[in-house]
Amino acid sequence: MKRTGWLALLTLAIFAAAAARFAPEIAAQESAAPVANTVSTTVKNQLPRFNKNMVAAAEAMPAEKYGFKPTPEMNSFGHLVIHIVQSNTLLCSKISGTAAPESKLADTDGKEKLVAGLKASFEFCSAALANVDDSKLGESMVLFGNRPASRAAALIGLSDGWNDHYGALEIHLRLNGILPPPAQPAPANQ
Repeated sequence: MKRTGWLALLTLAIFAAAAARFAPEIAAQESAAPVANTVSTTVKNQLPRFNKNMVAAAEAMPAEKYGFKPTPEMNSFGHLVIHIVQSNTLLCSKISGTAAPESKLADTDGKEKLVAGLKASFEFCSAALANVDDSKLGESMVLFGNRPASRAAALIGLSDGWNDHYGALEIHLRLNGILPPPAQPAPANQ
């Protein structure tokens, strides 16, 4: 057989092996019942993971490093925590139509107060989003800078924000020689 014939046969064998390996998983996904409220359910399912990871990151950073800025132009770690609290509170309030709790945090506040504020913001989001469904995704609201946006855009923005903010927290930790909690090895079973 010529070289291209062998390559074609090898490629076909690889695809066949992959198809056989993943066929049960693909079939299970195709036969699964559709999820009701796909957008809101997806965001609500992300909330516990981001709550756990962001709170763990805030707790992992030493109190004396809350003023750390990767560059002079960037936000300090403490300011980033405040920004997450404000984002959670505003977006979860707008998405759910629930009044936002008052949260007065400042860059001068200590780690303990900022971590408590972060935890409270995720607790608020959890409660506020509990009854949100996809039936009002097209409704208009006013977000940042008096810009009109749909409820769907706010949900997507909330999810995007969690990804972005966790990445920023992780960068601050790593630049201080701290391995982010989700990246730490699991404890050995004893």
